[in-house]
Amino acid sequence: MVTPTGVSESRRLPGSGAGPSPDRLFIGSEGTLGVITEAWMRLQQRPRLRASASVAFAGGDEGFRRGAQAVRAIAQSGLYPANCRLLDAVEAGNSGAGDGRSAVLVLGFESADHALDEAIARALELARDHGGTSKGARSSGDASAAGATGGARDDDAAGAWRRAFLQMPYVRDVLARAAFISETFETACTWDRFEAFDAAVRADVGAAIERVCGGGSLSCRFTHVYPDGPAPYYSVIAPARRGSELEQWAEIKAAASDALLRMGGTITHHHAVGRDHRAGYDRQRPEPFARALRAARREIDPHGVLNPGVLIDAPRA
Repeated sequence: MVTPTGVSESRRLPGSGAGPSPDRLFIGSEGTLGVITEAWMRLQQRPRLRASASVAFAGGDEGFRRGAQAVRAIAQSGLYPANCRLLDAVEAGNSGAGDGRSAVLVLGFESADHALDEAIARALELARDHGGTSKGARSSGDASAAGATGGARDDDAAGAWRRAFLQMPYVRDVLARAAFISETFETACTWDRFEAFDAAVRADVGAAIERVCGGGSLSCRFTHVYPDGPAPYYSVIAPARRGSELEQWAEIKAAASDALLRMGGTITHHHAVGRDHRAGYDRQRPEPFARALRAARREIDPHGVLNPGVLIDAPRA
């Protein structure tokens, strides 16, 4: 990393106990400490084998809750799916991956080394244990002919969701021109708190949408899952008043940020902090760490020329 006061180069190691990691300080600093110019990447062999399936969980909100329990079981099973994406009924309906009445779990496995029949069969068994229904799995031995969803064809739930995901930025632009608020926010929490967390976020943000816009939709999907918790990703679509779109967006955004932090989640899982999340980040990080980060910034960038206002205030010149 090139900084205003010199170049920092860490060692390429599989692991180290030599104090706090300089990599972890710099990765995620969002340009406030320097510019990363070289990096080591871990590579793996291109997959040759893929298997995929979709699972429906009927029952609206209750189906999404059972789907989340199934995803927790899969995430903690040691099966390590390449794709494990749960869509609530609204998200599934909007994307064409479901009928709008059931939550949908999109599963995919891939490997360059071993067959995947047992892994996806066990994952589907865990999903059935929580009330999910599936038409079974499909496998592909030619990864070059399979999509990024794990062997999915265009006519199944995974293919439908993938098409909708790729088209969403264009749809968002159309909605904005039509004076609609199209907003997303993502977070992460532990499994033991997810049900209460999700209920509180939906209640608070739903009330804000009703108050600010008179109505709209709020949906959720899991973008990432870990053995210790999911990363829920929420989407808002609501009609706005022309000329007041930014103010209405800001009010809904504030309600979402307050709910995430109050319930113990993170202000952002993967969209980073920037300036939109700065107020939430100030509330989330421990104050001793904030002081240490400011001190690091003063030492590395004493004149405050790097990305001022992001993560922390720049030192005064």
